[in-house]
Amino acid sequence: MKKLFSIMAVAAIVFVGTLNANAATAQTLPTSSQALVTAATVSIIQDETAPAAEPAKGFHQELKDRFVEGGPGFMGIVLLCLILGLAIAIERIIYLNLSTTNTQKLAQDVEDALNSGGIEAAKEVCRNTKGPVASIYYQGLDRAHEGIDIAEKAVVAYGGVQMGQLEKNVSWISLFIALAPMLGFMGTVIGMIIAFDKIQAAGDMNPSLVAGGIKVALLTTVFGLIVAIILQIFYNYIIAKIDSIVNSMEDASITLIDMLFDYKTKNKI
Repeated sequence: MKKLFSIMAVAAIVFVGTLNANAATAQTLPTSSQALVTAATVSIIQDETAPAAEPAKGFHQELKDRFVEGGPGFMGIVLLCLILGLAIAIERIIYLNLSTTNTQKLAQDVEDALNSGGIEAAKEVCRNTKGPVASIYYQGLDRAHEGIDIAEKAVVAYGGVQMGQLEKNVSWISLFIALAPMLGFMGTVIGMIIAFDKIQAAGDMNPSLVAGGIKVALLTTVFGLIVAIILQIFYNYIIAKIDSIVNSMEDASITLIDMLFDYKTKNKI
């Protein structure tokens, strides 16, 4: 208990000594220092009474405001092109990714099944594998008993069918890529015509009279180009993915015909 009182007494003495030192320092401040303190206090009061500055707009808000300024007519159509184009692009990307298979592994599995269990075992491997390459393998194996030439024709014909499935709806994306900037240019031209009509009606070339209309007209072109750029990126990715899958299909077709030829030669069929 005595120890606790001693600690509290020491703390009180230190606290009182600190207060006295601060008071002495404040009394010995030079006049210039007191002036600086006064000026700082006045500056703080002025800052508190001044109106608060408006917060800076973010990119999303700025883009939204510009879109609204462009008008609901052409801007709505341009936005519709973006939504439909992105919907088709996302659907194609998902489909193409699901259609991608490891062709080397599939070819090895089919060859092993063909050598161990025959045509039916190889067809079973193809049935259990997703993707256009497996479907082409299945069609070739299904016609193998009719001869190598018939099997090759079946593979080529079904390969064309699979290419059509891969390229389905891709042309709509290219349409939206071309349509979005064209709509933007049309909105700009119409906006310029309206601006010149205002000049003619006023009979005076006043910049403030047409500046707003010209700015709104140019916004449609800007957003049309933005939509076209976004869709063009997705379109190029989809085309590259289709080319990759088609190349895999062609290589797989050649490999399948070679496997069937070796199988028939080995088994003298």
